[in-house]
Amino acid sequence: RKNLKIENKKQYIKLLACRGKMKKQIVHEINSLPPLPSSVIELDDYKNTDNIDVEKLIDIIKKDPLMVANILKVANSSMFGFRSKIETLSRAINLLGVKFTVSIAIGSAIQNTMKSNLLAYAVSNQDFIYTSSLATNIVNTWISAIDFDLKNELLLPAFLQEVGKFIISEVIQKEKRTEEFLQELNETKDISFCEEKYMGFSCGRITANVFKHWNLSHNIIFPIAYAEDIDSCPDSFKQKAQILHVIKILCDIRDPLSDRNIEKALKKVALFNLDVEQFLNSIDVIKEVIKQNSEQIHKKQYTIICNFFTQRGFCCQMLLL
Repeated sequence: RKNLKIENKKQYIKLLACRGKMKKQIVHEINSLPPLPSSVIELDDYKNTDNIDVEKLIDIIKKDPLMVANILKVANSSMFGFRSKIETLSRAINLLGVKFTVSIAIGSAIQNTMKSNLLAYAVSNQDFIYTSSLATNIVNTWISAIDFDLKNELLLPAFLQEVGKFIISEVIQKEKRTEEFLQELNETKDISFCEEKYMGFSCGRITANVFKHWNLSHNIIFPIAYAEDIDSCPDSFKQKAQILHVIKILCDIRDPLSDRNIEKALKKVALFNLDVEQFLNSIDVIKEVIKQNSEQIHKKQYTIICNFFTQRGFCCQMLLL
């Protein structure tokens, strides 16, 4: 556990009391979680089979309209440079790939099962879907150049590793400490520090306990649990935990892919003896796709606005004033 710097004794005592109460609340929230929906169980069984039947995957996903909607949102987001709008599930699967789609589907279903929000972080549930999909995309782009099998094993943990934030947000709100927590986030710019300061646990530990409650695979639980405690990680999971740690930094839900976080992540890549050049090339590719796609979206929006006002006798140049 990190050594947390506390300014004075009274604040420290108050924080210890707060932590004790919040730890109990975390346990209560995890134990109160509903069972996983049947669609997640079916998807997990599907993921573990060697035979890839796309039609069967479509049948499973279509049972959950929200799952379908999230997959289409991800496929049409700025992180992918698809030339035309993706309107069907089958086309999304074809373009994203089966493994990638399954990760998004399971992740979005689990997020919906949490029945909570991320107001304590001042972000939305859609921000969670975006940054989790970004994490999966980084695995898909970066790790595939290192080890294809490792990439497939990390797609789902990368998407799921921040699920514990829903528990943290719920507890923070119930204890009426949202404003205080947000102030700390704004001052420190360090989400992991703030989470451990208030909860006494890292987000990864909380996420791992959520998945332990649901009896998910240890191949998902262990890398997530040790992503912020690499030194204690069993050797067999250490490389996965290191990669998830780097991705956690990059996909900061309040500031994803910022220059500051890329620099922090790069230092970790070097520390973990991972290939720096492959990492930088992958991040450059992802950032360029997001940039180009964002520009195209803005152009389309501007064209729509121009057409709207032109039909009503306004000059488009006036919109630039």
